[in-house]
Amino acid sequence: MHLLEKLTQTPGVSGRENRIRALIAEETKGLFDETRVDPLGSLIGLRHPRTPGIAKGGKAGTPGAAGKPLRIMLAAHMDQIGFMVRHIDDKGFLRVNAVGGFDTRNLFARLVTVCPDPADAARDLPGVLNPGGRPLHIATEEDKKKIPEVSDFVVDLGLPVAQVKKKVDIGAMVVIRAPFAAVGDTVVAQALDNRVACWIAIEALRKLAASSRGHACEVYCVFTVQEEVGLRGAGAAAYAIKPDAAIALDTTLCVDTPGVPEDQRVTQQGAGAALTMMDGATISDFDLVRQFEDLARKRRIKVQRSILPRGGTDAGAMQRAAAGTRAFTLSCPTRYIHTVTEMVHQTDLCACRDLLAAYLEEAGR
Repeated sequence: MHLLEKLTQTPGVSGRENRIRALIAEETKGLFDETRVDPLGSLIGLRHPRTPGIAKGGKAGTPGAAGKPLRIMLAAHMDQIGFMVRHIDDKGFLRVNAVGGFDTRNLFARLVTVCPDPADAARDLPGVLNPGGRPLHIATEEDKKKIPEVSDFVVDLGLPVAQVKKKVDIGAMVVIRAPFAAVGDTVVAQALDNRVACWIAIEALRKLAASSRGHACEVYCVFTVQEEVGLRGAGAAAYAIKPDAAIALDTTLCVDTPGVPEDQRVTQQGAGAALTMMDGATISDFDLVRQFEDLARKRRIKVQRSILPRGGTDAGAMQRAAAGTRAFTLSCPTRYIHTVTEMVHQTDLCACRDLLAAYLEEAGR
């Protein structure tokens, strides 16, 4: 879990993924034969086939396009929801603009980090996020009922206005600060959406690299940018790669909690990896779903089917790129999603890792 902790504690809102990209590049050294960063900022790693009797770049038993090895694209978005500074007032308070979707009920009294330089942690500043207005002791009854908008929140750096304006510019990244913790059989942290998927991709590739059977497919593993603001990175990468099959790795709702009807829970914690049949952006390729399901049964890996009524993943962008791609989302059930206390069960986390590694080992044979 040390890797997952590092991933969740590294800032990287949409469009400012510099630090998380650098961390992932360091953690994946040796896993890829080729790596590059595309113009949008997605990190793309290519791992050639490693199967006895098949030379690097040669033909596999079940070929993809034009008789070449099956080309698999994995997409794990590395951006997180957060903010950018949009205004600095004459007292040194910062106003922020949301980057991605927030439930403002979860934003009261939060510690934040303001990052003036997306690549340089030495310039980071600690701050406090709170809505403007009267505190509880002098608030009116009407004040107490109001749910503030993001535009109502301010960041207090505890510094004189001259220092604030010297250190911070419009567009500076702001992320909420929250710890990584083990809670029972789960882990809890900020940004598990979608650092969980980055962890799954890295750990599955490590498992694949250690397999004596090797793999017959070409694996393009893409740590994508700007998913939280419109699936932007995955579409551009898929257009360049033109995969035979595309697998998005992401979190999904797990609302098996009090106050939610059973039919709306989407997934159940501890029931295994979620095979997403449909979401707001994609109807999954049924043959891909069935492949994963059959493999899970064969390898005795826990899985569950799910449908997400609203919201989408990188699968939506990959599915529609270029001439179109068979696409599917492998999801990790996550409670309290888009908060700083996102929670995943270690059983589900490991099931996703093991199933993805098994699929890559079998694909294209």
